[in-house]
Amino acid sequence: MEWRDEGALLSVRPHGESAAIIEVFTAEHGRHAGVVRGGTSRRIAPILQPGAQLDVTWRARLDDHIGTFTVEPLRSRAGVLSDRLALAGLNAICALLRIALPERDSHPLLYRATLPLLDALERSADWPADYLRWELLLLEELGFGLDLGSCAVTGARDDLVYVSPKSGRAVSRTGAGDWASRLLPLPQVLMGQGTGTAADIAKGLAVTGHFLTRGLEPLLNGRPLPEARARLLDLLSRPA
Repeated sequence: MEWRDEGALLSVRPHGESAAIIEVFTAEHGRHAGVVRGGTSRRIAPILQPGAQLDVTWRARLDDHIGTFTVEPLRSRAGVLSDRLALAGLNAICALLRIALPERDSHPLLYRATLPLLDALERSADWPADYLRWELLLLEELGFGLDLGSCAVTGARDDLVYVSPKSGRAVSRTGAGDWASRLLPLPQVLMGQGTGTAADIAKGLAVTGHFLTRGLEPLLNGRPLPEARARLLDLLSRPA
């Protein structure tokens, strides 16, 4: 069995005396693990940094074996290492992909959205809004997508300011009525409008976090979402 693809490195852990087991999020083969021989050596270890873009070739005797990777660097994305917030964003992305995606399931739309976000961590100060919308897409890819196009109560498309925590549908100010206190705030940035304030992004992440926790409950088994995401939220909540 053999294939070649490219992808973003999600994790690295030592294996034996000199090898490493890596997970990559690939364009055509989804989240995939494999052994890199000599992965802890001075030559290869600097290449194997989370977020790095790699050209990978996977080989195994049988399809269900873990197999081995040979890797070639395409882009390091090492610039995030000097930015505490960007590094937290990178770690949150990697952690969520690892826990949320079934291994070896292809998610081409999510892959195409993930690469620009990883690049934005180094280049743009507005990436938190992009990250929020990435979590929204992640929900969609997992089958837990939100319906924010119209009010679940009245059908109206204007003045949508809430989200139902049960159905994931938008609710207008009029439609909410006496139930407003039981609904989640719907910031406009979550609907793709502008970059939003820090408070708006926090509200949006509270919404996506609610539905990620609920949707991933069988995998989380009572645990919270990855600590890396919590660290990112903590840094985003601090005054600039």
